[in-house]
Amino acid sequence: MGGFVAAALAFPTALFSFALVVVVGYWLLMLVGGLGFDALHGGHGVGHAGHVGHAGHAGDLGHGAGGHATHGGHGGPGAQDGHGADGRGAHHHGGVLGALGLGGVPVTVAVSLLVALAWFVSLAGTVLTSGAPARGGVFAVALVASWAGTRLLVRPLSRLFPEDRPATRGDFVGRVCVIRTGRVTADFGQAEVTAEDGSTATVQVRTLTEEPGLAAGRTALIFDYDADGEHFLVAPFDPALPGD
Repeated sequence: MGGFVAAALAFPTALFSFALVVVVGYWLLMLVGGLGFDALHGGHGVGHAGHVGHAGHAGDLGHGAGGHATHGGHGGPGAQDGHGADGRGAHHHGGVLGALGLGGVPVTVAVSLLVALAWFVSLAGTVLTSGAPARGGVFAVALVASWAGTRLLVRPLSRLFPEDRPATRGDFVGRVCVIRTGRVTADFGQAEVTAEDGSTATVQVRTLTEEPGLAAGRTALIFDYDADGEHFLVAPFDPALPGD
């Protein structure tokens, strides 16, 4: 036991031992505290609490389609870039980690794997070698081995952490909306549409022909999006009629 402790506190294992203590403490905190699975995603958990991140998507769509705020889009800063509070899947790519090929899983998972593998390799190397030059080589090998091992592990693990696809304007096509302006013409109109996650957005809508029935409170079907005009095209829709 004494030899194990001595090796764990010797260079270079000591560098990873302290990091491993932090990692183990973090996961124990998750288990004991019962913070839920979203906490594993770092900033991403905040973005998705109560669908805040998704509401941000809808907010961006409403803004992009005419600069109007949403009713359900209280995503804060996330509503400005359309990717929720995580800034477009930061929990999956992790900046530097993503550039190293370690994306696809939450940052906490990737870092935990890196630390654990580096600690194990450095511990084995410390036991088998002696002297500063050899220990320096063990440190380098531990870094490379932990990166390679983590990269191999995150590929199958990434299937357990599917990345959320950002909402797009095309997602509203085919949905029913509620007219919020007194009328809808080829040049004017707004409607409220509900996204798949339940958040709502006020968007710009237009008609191809004059439709006197499209007044405030009436339902309409979004059948297309005009990218040049940045508005949706709608037609009258009555959900009570079986033929519609």
